[in-house]
Amino acid sequence: MHVSRTVVLGLALTAAASVALAGRQKPQGDVPPQGGAFRSGIDVVSLSVTATDAAGRYVTDLAQDDFSVYEDGVKQDVTFFSRTNLPLAISLLVDTSASMDDKIATVRAAASGFVARLRPEDRTQLIDFDSRVSVLLPFTGAHPDLDRAIKSLSAGGSTALYNAVYISLKELKKNQARSTDELRRQAIVLLTDGEDTSSLVSFEEVLEQAKRSETAVYAVGLRAQDSNIGKGYSEAEYVLRQLTGQTGGRVFFPETVRDLPAIYNQIWQELSSQYFVGYSSKNPRRDGRWRRVVVRVERPGTSSRTKQGYYGPSL
Repeated sequence: MHVSRTVVLGLALTAAASVALAGRQKPQGDVPPQGGAFRSGIDVVSLSVTATDAAGRYVTDLAQDDFSVYEDGVKQDVTFFSRTNLPLAISLLVDTSASMDDKIATVRAAASGFVARLRPEDRTQLIDFDSRVSVLLPFTGAHPDLDRAIKSLSAGGSTALYNAVYISLKELKKNQARSTDELRRQAIVLLTDGEDTSSLVSFEEVLEQAKRSETAVYAVGLRAQDSNIGKGYSEAEYVLRQLTGQTGGRVFFPETVRDLPAIYNQIWQELSSQYFVGYSSKNPRRDGRWRRVVVRVERPGTSSRTKQGYYGPSL
């Protein structure tokens, strides 16, 4: 969201917020990562929080006092709060395996609609994957270029899902901010219709990489029309639920490919409706261990969703 680069949904502290949290000016060149715990006199953990009401609508009028943060069961003192949405760095992943052939036209239209909502300051890369993973377009804010790349998508081959997510995380890490003017929230928006069949990396490797990143994963899983959902989650569903749940994102399983435009719109609405909460951990240990984080909203009928935790700082 590793001293530790962690954040729910990848929100980053602004330069002004960093100074306020640290209580002094940062040394020259000490740039906070895309959120997470960073060294600037103290370690600060930054979280992106999505709040919804009982009907699933986004709640956008909360104040700092409405939030309580717990790390490993210990209540933390919130030292920074903001509704400001930093620019986005989005990795748009599209499954183009052979089974997507009859869906690819709808996928192109939905992805183009999503890109059209992005702001001029946002940056997006397009990655397609079948048996191979291809970065069709590196990070850019040029919507016409993105639209042309999306329209070039075609289906064929098997499914290297884990390879695609792994490469996407690496690409996002390479494009992390080098100055406070370049800070961006990071997200992966993944579309797939099947289980991994040809990756070289394991799911465990990909999940660990995702947990150590500052990236929220949003996934859309297209179920086969003849699948028997009642017998339990398939491997693909389990994978998508783990990736999204651990990183503070969200998974969607539409009934039909025609639901894709509405789902992409919902992902964009969520990215535009989040809160940024920062705190200095009361845990002084520098053992690099996993720390579980829970954010509660005190307003009745309102629930919150964040990344499940982060790896603490190490010596």
